[in-house]
Amino acid sequence: MRAQSVAYRFSLLVCGHAHDAEDVMQDALIKTYRRVGTIKDPGAFRTWLFRTVRNACLMKRRRRVDEPARVESLDQPPSRDLGHAASGREVASGGKGPEELALNSWLGDRLRRALAKLPPSYRMIVLLREMEGLSTREVAKVTSMTQDNVKTRLHRARVMLRESLGHEENK
Repeated sequence: MRAQSVAYRFSLLVCGHAHDAEDVMQDALIKTYRRVGTIKDPGAFRTWLFRTVRNACLMKRRRRVDEPARVESLDQPPSRDLGHAASGREVASGGKGPEELALNSWLGDRLRRALAKLPPSYRMIVLLREMEGLSTREVAKVTSMTQDNVKTRLHRARVMLRESLGHEENK
């Protein structure tokens, strides 16, 4: 199902952990399914789904404040966080060579690390606008911001990403 994969990918990028993303995706899809009859404009479904996922991620983050910090065992494989989750997702198609695959993986890792450094509200705007392809108007609806505020934050986020990627390059 397309909505499920879109909701999971977005929740993984926003939440940062695979197990949180699965919970958020399920909550968001259940809420969306229950209220799908109330959507008057079928074209607004995508925006509505992103907004539902965004709200579920925020609720998950608020609940986490009350939880104790997680301790991971060194005997177990590392958890699938933002830095690890998507690294195995980019599968070659069409006969790309090992050098190109390595370069794509390296660039993807750098971008994921730079995105993870952004404040959550900036990261969400970049993900919605650049990775999910929503218009500025749609991003404004999802985030409950004005279009001017979305444009400003997107510009600032791009500047932060450039700086972060530039600093990493100089290491």
